[in-house]
Amino acid sequence: MSKKISTKSIILIGMFAAVLAVMAQISIPMPSGVPITLQTFGVALTGTILGHKLGTGAVFTYLAIGGVGMPVFSNMSGGFASFVGKTGGFLIGFLFMVWFCGFGVQWEDKKLCLLYNTLGLVICHICGTAQFSFLTGMGFWESALLVSVPYFIKDGLSVIAAIAVGSQVRKRLASAGLLERKVILESE
Repeated sequence: MSKKISTKSIILIGMFAAVLAVMAQISIPMPSGVPITLQTFGVALTGTILGHKLGTGAVFTYLAIGGVGMPVFSNMSGGFASFVGKTGGFLIGFLFMVWFCGFGVQWEDKKLCLLYNTLGLVICHICGTAQFSFLTGMGFWESALLVSVPYFIKDGLSVIAAIAVGSQVRKRLASAGLLERKVILESE
C-alpha cells in the first residue's frame, strides 16, 4: 500500500528547508573551520514543529539541495565537497538530530522531549567530531575539545529554545489544520 504525501506536507518540507538555508547563513567563522551557526536551532525547531517524518524530509531536502551545489550551507557553500569536508559530519548528523527531535515531540512530558532532543544533539556532535577527527588526523577527544565542546552550550540552549518556540508554533499549525494534532507537545 502506497501512501501519498499531501501538498501541505510538501510545502511545509520546502518551507523548513528554506528556513534551514537562511539560518545557516547566520554564521561566525572559527579558526577550526567549523563555524558557529543557527543551524542546530533550525534543525531542532524543524523536528519540534514538523515531527520526525516531515522534519527528516525537510532536513534531507535541505541537504540534497546543498549537495547538488546550491549555496545553502554556512558561508554560502554547497556541493558534494561539503559532505566530505570538516563540517560534513555535522551535516549528516542533522538527519539523526531532526529525527530524535521530531520523535521527542510526541511525548507530552517536556523532560522526555528534552532528553530525545539532547540525544539527537549528542549524536550530531559525535558524527561531526568523528569526521573532523578523521580528516585532520587529530584524536577524537582532541577534536571534540576543538569542534564540539565549545559549541555544546550554545547548541543545548538552541534545543531548549526550539522546544519552547516550536511547541507553540506546532499548536498553531495544528489548530489551522496544517499538522496532525496527535503529536502536539502540551505546555505545562
